[in-house]
Order: sequence, then C-alpha cells, then structure tokens
Amino acid sequence: MNNKKRIVIIGATSAIAEHCARLWAQEQPLDLTLVGRDTNRIERVAADLSARSPGSDIHVTQADFLDAAAIQAAVDEIAKPHAIDIVLIAHGSLPEQDACQNDLKACREALEINGISPLLFAEAFAKQMAKADSGTLVLVGSVAGDRGRKSNYVYGAAKGLVTRYAQGLQHRFAGTGVKVVLVKPGPTDTPMTAHLKAQGAKLAPVEEIARNIVEGVKRGQPVVYAPPKWRLIMLIIQHLPNFIFHKLNI
Repeated sequence: MNNKKRIVIIGATSAIAEHCARLWAQEQPLDLTLVGRDTNRIERVAADLSARSPGSDIHVTQADFLDAAAIQAAVDEIAKPHAIDIVLIAHGSLPEQDACQNDLKACREALEINGISPLLFAEAFAKQMAKADSGTLVLVGSVAGDRGRKSNYVYGAAKGLVTRYAQGLQHRFAGTGVKVVLVKPGPTDTPMTAHLKAQGAKLAPVEEIARNIVEGVKRGQPVVYAPPKWRLIMLIIQHLPNFIFHKLNI
C-alpha cells in the first residue's frame, strides 16, 4: 500500500505550481501527479522534481483543459488508485486587456482558461473528495478578482468567478472532511508577467508566493493572500467609493 502523501497539480508547468511542488517534495517523498497541456514541458518539470526528490513517485498526465468530457475522464483516471490528499489547480494566462476588448475570441479564451476551466477541474475533483470525505482542494484565484478595474477587468472577471465558486464549495463542504482553500496572489514574478516586469512593475518573487501557499494550505486557511499584504490593500480598494475609485488609473 502506498502511504505517501498524494498530491495532484493541475497546470503544473506554471511557475507558482512548480515551486509549490518543490516545497512539498522537500518535506517528504510524495505520490505526485502533474497535469498539463504540453507533454514536453510537463515532463521537464517532472524530471526536475525527480532529481530533487528521488523518493517521490511522479506521474505525468496530458489533458485538454477546455473540454468538459476530457476533464472528467482525466480526473476519473487520476482518482482511481486511492484518495487524494491535495489538489492544486493553478493554470491560467494573463491576457492583454486591449486584446480582449477588441477581439471577442481572445476575450472568450481568457474567460475560459482563467475561469471556466479551473472550475470544471475543481468540480470533478470535489466529487471524488466528497466520496472519500477527505482532501484539500486549492484553487488559485487572484487579487484581480476582488474588484473590477479597467486595466484587467476580463481577467479579473474570470478570477472573480473562481472566488465566488470557491466560497460556494467552502459552504458545501463546511463540517465535512474536505477543505477548500482559495489563493489570491498579487502580481508575481513569473514568465506570465514578464511584460509587466519590463514595464517596471514591482512583482513578488515566485518563491515567496509558493511558500505562502504551502503554509496556508498546511494551516487550512480558507483564503490565502500572497503576499499577505494584499489582504489589506484589496480591502481598501474594495471599499473605496466609486467617485474616488473611478478617478484612479489602475
């Protein structure tokens, strides 16, 4: 019988997800399943983790992230061996707001990959965790989902959907053995935000964000702002009156 902690990461090639995996693997050998869209990229992540944690069992799964039937089939297959301890759903993209405003196809794709897709994976895994009455489901949202802003409201709308969905799951599983953790990172230094860094934006190190997530999951926090300062920042932004908020260039 495999007694290793079983962790599944959806979007395992994302920088945040990869660094979370490294931290978990440092703690103990894992039964780790990495799910991604690009087989070559995910196999490179798996090879790196195998070198860092030789005692871990690492599995790679390629999946279609936008097809509901494919998502259900992938999750059913992953869940077969035994109960899952942690599922981290971390995939997404950072679209250009102008592109979304001028191209409905780009707008739809941004909403699907950042909002609909994570929730379909979450619903499929929630069904499995409900059967086992155990496990922690971690969804990566964003501070962008806390209030719509002109600079990224399409992305923010998708992440706002993730926020409301996670709240509903937390209500559904209250008093059970299943935990749901919603992560809200601020701007993070990853390949996805390279263009922001080039423009001089201040970005948090991805290692710090991953550490915040892993620690928050360990504590079972319902909501993890990463870094924690964003909890206060977004509280202020959420409560600004419109006559002030609409004058801000954010």
